[in-house]
Amino acid sequence: MVEWPPARSLRYAGCAGVVTDVLFDQRFRKGLFQPVDASSLVVFRIGFGLVMLWEVIRYWRHDWIREYYIEPVFQFKYYGFAWVQPWPGDWMYAHFAVLGICAFFIALGLFYRISTILFLLGFSYVFLLEQANYLNHLYLVIVCAALLCVLPANRYFSLDAKLRPYIAADTVPAWSVWILRAQFEIVLLYAGIVKLNGDWLQLEPLSMWLAKRADFPVLGPLFMQDWSVAVAAYGVILLHLLGAPLLLYRRTRLYVFFAYAAFHTLNHFVFSIGIFPWFTLLGSLMFFDPDWPKQLKSRVLGWLGRSESSAMLSVPEKTTTPVSLPPPVQQRAVIGFAMVWLGVQILLPLRHVLYPGNVSWTEEGHKYAWQMKLRDKKGETRFFVTDPATGRQWEADPLDYLSPRQARKMQVRPDMILQFAHLLAQRWEQRWKIPGVEVRVDSWVSLNGRERAQMIDPNVDLAKRQMSLLPADWILPLRIPLNRRPENYRARYRDLVQAETNE
Repeated sequence: MVEWPPARSLRYAGCAGVVTDVLFDQRFRKGLFQPVDASSLVVFRIGFGLVMLWEVIRYWRHDWIREYYIEPVFQFKYYGFAWVQPWPGDWMYAHFAVLGICAFFIALGLFYRISTILFLLGFSYVFLLEQANYLNHLYLVIVCAALLCVLPANRYFSLDAKLRPYIAADTVPAWSVWILRAQFEIVLLYAGIVKLNGDWLQLEPLSMWLAKRADFPVLGPLFMQDWSVAVAAYGVILLHLLGAPLLLYRRTRLYVFFAYAAFHTLNHFVFSIGIFPWFTLLGSLMFFDPDWPKQLKSRVLGWLGRSESSAMLSVPEKTTTPVSLPPPVQQRAVIGFAMVWLGVQILLPLRHVLYPGNVSWTEEGHKYAWQMKLRDKKGETRFFVTDPATGRQWEADPLDYLSPRQARKMQVRPDMILQFAHLLAQRWEQRWKIPGVEVRVDSWVSLNGRERAQMIDPNVDLAKRQMSLLPADWILPLRIPLNRRPENYRARYRDLVQAETNE
């Protein structure tokens, strides 16, 4: 196995010197382009395709395609992407059918390059259609799909290699394995870093969520105990901050992987968080030796007492495919791309420090930052539309314009509240011919069990405010400290669970 490329002496000071050294150091470049077994990358390709095929099937089975993208008359957009609109009529079903076909082709390694590009574009389109559906693992899918577009994952064990033997090879350059390792290392580390905040260290919102699941088989009674919640909360931090780096070391890798497997399996059954546990475990497999699938196959056959002498079962100990290094210019281009990509992945999650206030409260810098399982927000936002010419005022009901799911998400997220205020202003002008209406809100929200606080300045006319990357001065700061009262809400949730059981 090829470990991280050889160490190098830095010839220049500062970031520019590091970049120059990386791009022009011949030994470093040779290490990154040294051939390694393609098996682990193939497993990732197949797993990615099958998991995404399953995700598409879930959207069909639960009728989320209609619920999320066909029935709503309004979609909440991401900044800069208001122009993205759903297909008319039932064409969204056709779109998801194409996504499923592309995912299946990725797993087969058939028309791999075009399949990954089409999947990336098609999935990104679905992602951008509705901000209310944002999930970290959907963003992770886009990130990994973008990487697969440039990785040679179809060289081996693929229909492309069968149909076009000239591309077939049982090796890939080491950088194609390392960039996936680096990507998942970033995700796992940030999953631990973001939990070093006051609320999580005081066991919230995890304590509330586990209390709701007091009826969970076997473990349910533990979910009601502070000490067990503390073990879980602090254990997650240690798992990510220590476990993620230890995946890089051979001696600890297997133990950490099994710890992650137990963690993600429990997450799946306790919180039902979709494909994220399995997708992350798939990424964790990349930390093993590149030929781990062949090693596993050899051991399984040994346990079964079967011989590997036949050509069908033969597993070569060493790679035999001739490999020639690409030209230096191409090597530098690949390394430059990897450095820019990973630099963005490292810096983008940190942008919330540029905004004042609690990121879980303001939501500024919350997305694309692996801020996972950190907030439980409940509240109510009332919208008041005023005609400045007459002083007449109306209270708008969000359910007249949004689906129940959209309305629930919107009422606690400032940027979505702003978009809905703009929608109301447009509707008043279009339907009732009243231009220039003012839209104000009365928004009271609870974060992680706090008493409700006013989130939006009620004196600001949101119809006149625009979406921006700058800090929003109409979001009021959170001034209420977290005051845990576990005995209160645990009793309340216990009674709720008991009432539901008796019905």
